[in-house]
Formats: sequence, C-alpha cells, structure tokens
Amino acid sequence: MIEAKNIHKYYGDLHVLKGVDLNIKKGEIVSIVGASGAGKTTLLHILGTLDKIDQKDGNMLLINDTDISKLNDKALAKFRNNHIGFIFQFHQLLPEFTALENVCIPAFINGKKQSDAEIRAKELLDFLGLKERYHHKPNELSGGEQQRVAVARALINDPELILADEPSGNLDSESAENLHNLFFKLRDQFGQTFVLVTHNQELADMADRKLTMVDGQIQV
Repeated sequence: MIEAKNIHKYYGDLHVLKGVDLNIKKGEIVSIVGASGAGKTTLLHILGTLDKIDQKDGNMLLINDTDISKLNDKALAKFRNNHIGFIFQFHQLLPEFTALENVCIPAFINGKKQSDAEIRAKELLDFLGLKERYHHKPNELSGGEQQRVAVARALINDPELILADEPSGNLDSESAENLHNLFFKLRDQFGQTFVLVTHNQELADMADRKLTMVDGQIQV
C-alpha cells in the first residue's frame, strides 16, 4: 500500500525528515508516535500528498502502486480525493453545513450525483450510529459525534488509505475509546489501511505496528 524510501523534507534551513524509509501493507493499522517536533505530522502530510518530498538520490514514494512524484498538481488532487481519507484532531467540519452535507462534500468534489452521494453518506452515518443526526449542524453535535461525522466524510469515496492526525486528541476518554475501536471495526469491514499519528499510548499500542519517530527518522 505504501512504500517510501529516503524521504527528506526541509523547511528553509530546518531539516525535518532525514531519510525516512517506510513500508505499510494493505489492511494494516500502523501508529506513529514520538515527541512533538519529531516529524510525525510532516510525514503524514507527505503520505497524504498534502506536501511534497524534497528530491534526493534514491528517494521514492509509492502509494497503491502509484509513483506520487510523477503526478502533476491536478492529477495529485484527483488521486488524493479518490484514494486517501483524512481525519483530523479538530474535525474540520464546515459549521454552516449539516452532518449529511459535510459528509457529502468529498463525493461532490469527485463528481458524484447528489442522490448517490447522499445515499452513501446516510449508509455511513447509520453505520457510525448517527442516523438521527443527518440534519444537525456541527455545533449541535457532541465532540464524539463530530469526530464520527469526520470519519464518515473520510470514508465517503471508499479510499484505500485513511490518515489520522491525533484523531482522539480532542475527545473525552469514553469517546476516544469508542473511536479507537471503530478504526479496527472499519478495517475489518472495509479493508482500509490506517496510519495514525497519536500521543495516545492506548491507541498506539492497539495498532498492528507502532513506529517511533525521533529527530526526523523512524527508530529501528
């Protein structure tokens, strides 16, 4: 699913990623842990094609057998929308739209008809226990409900890869536990691959593999 070799990233003189190698199989749940500033979120943004690697000899990033470096910006945006789902700590839901509308947005960007998008969005919201929340706006939902809406949005285009950055960092302990268990339920039901950046040791330890980043590299 993911094959990364010799990944480097500079921001000016700051060398954030220092030759990261990474292999993740389809259907794996992999957690990435480490101190703040270790490069976890930068790596996640590169895996999500939100940022680009700095070209070095022998570096490579393949996602779902696609060489990301060969895609122009338009093709990259299409690839991201079709193949990658994102879950963020603060949900990033649009406050003026309902739960149903928020979930549908990536499908609309992907060119799906409104009727088809809404059918799929309702299926996901039902699966996530939000059948009674279709028409509620984010400020009418609890933190846990907002995060489940964000999960549904990440799943709407049936992506093979889900990337989550501190997904339970803004939740109470019960909601966090429910979300953690949900990831494994989703993997078992839909076969997605998950990469989770987290400071939550419980979630990190539940993963199939836990990787530790130290000073821009994955500790071996």
